[in-house]
Amino acid sequence: MMYYPIMLDLTDKKITVIGGGRVAYRKATHFLTFNGQVTVVSKKFVKSFEDSKGNIQLIQDSYRETYLEKSYIVVAATDDKALNAQIGDYCQKHQILCNVVSNPSLSSFIMPSFIKRGDLIISISTGGNSPALARRIKRELEGKYNEDYEVYVKLLGQIREHIVCQALDEAEKATLLNSLLDMNRKGLQFYLEQLESMK
Repeated sequence: MMYYPIMLDLTDKKITVIGGGRVAYRKATHFLTFNGQVTVVSKKFVKSFEDSKGNIQLIQDSYRETYLEKSYIVVAATDDKALNAQIGDYCQKHQILCNVVSNPSLSSFIMPSFIKRGDLIISISTGGNSPALARRIKRELEGKYNEDYEVYVKLLGQIREHIVCQALDEAEKATLLNSLLDMNRKGLQFYLEQLESMK
């Protein structure tokens, strides 16, 4: 199966996770990172859910189709494969994005490993062939793209706003923007200060 990489705006979108185990918790917290409105339905929850219930709406109940209504994304993460398949089938019929953790073939999307450094997001996927390899690559990239990149990317964005407003042709702007990538964080900060002082 081939998947198309895409970035989704999840702000205030309804995300429903069915299942209360460790996998469900990991999926739910990932959606919270991107400002999704997460609801988790399960008869039982691992303790991690109880510790974060202020951020996640917990519904202690058996699965019902009504819980999926108006969902933007659904994750079927129970330990019952037949139930997961039932959820996947419902979502397919109602055109709801769904991830069935026990069966990628029933999913309309899969959730890659990712690194988030502010606005810099790097996704890693093997199409479900080797999650272990995806985790290894993630560890390697985490070492290369450390927490400093959050500020670095923000500085690049602020400087770009100044440059795109200048009376330069597109080729000159592209050359200037590319040259910024050779600067370190301190260099970018100094450059931004110079631009702002010229206002």
